[in-house]
Amino acid sequence: MAGEQSTENLGGHEQRFLDAYAEYNDALFRHACMRISDREKAIDLVHDTYTKVWSYVRKGYEIEQFRPFLYKVLNNLIIDTYRKKKEASLDALLEIDGVDEGSFDELSESSAEALAATIDGRKAFALIEELPDVYKEVLILRFVDGLGPKEMAALTEEKENVISVRIHRGLKLLRQKIEAQDEFADEKRKAAARKKLADQKNL
Repeated sequence: MAGEQSTENLGGHEQRFLDAYAEYNDALFRHACMRISDREKAIDLVHDTYTKVWSYVRKGYEIEQFRPFLYKVLNNLIIDTYRKKKEASLDALLEIDGVDEGSFDELSESSAEALAATIDGRKAFALIEELPDVYKEVLILRFVDGLGPKEMAALTEEKENVISVRIHRGLKLLRQKIEAQDEFADEKRKAAARKKLADQKNL
């Protein structure tokens, strides 16, 4: 993705860096906001991302594709933030869940899209914060940032199959949360209706 270059070409790559900033800054900020739920911290992380990438360019290295490179740097910074907070690592979360993700070789991108189509988007965004980060990360990368499993695998240094499993399991967890929320809301409506009817009878 990146390689050393001569300083003669630095000017051209500086312009590409500026173009990348203009094109991806907002998307990176949205991604960071959804991952960490802290606007100010998200601003800092995106700033640090561009600072690190700019330093890399200034040292004379060439970046062939800025988008995946930027996401990879940002993703690493987000993971470092979680580690500093002493939150569970991704591996620990998987161990708690107790499933070997490498055994799911039947999953496909089309089946993930089919599952996603059954989920109410607005409700999903409201509940995605409740998911373990191992699932929240891939769902945001897939359905907010528009990255495919292959790009996500390169970014996270995981196998495509593992990414596909996380997408599926994250979507299923999300749908379960939405269904539970809908059931709770329905029960509240029924209880309110029963109370209103009882009050009318007592008049």
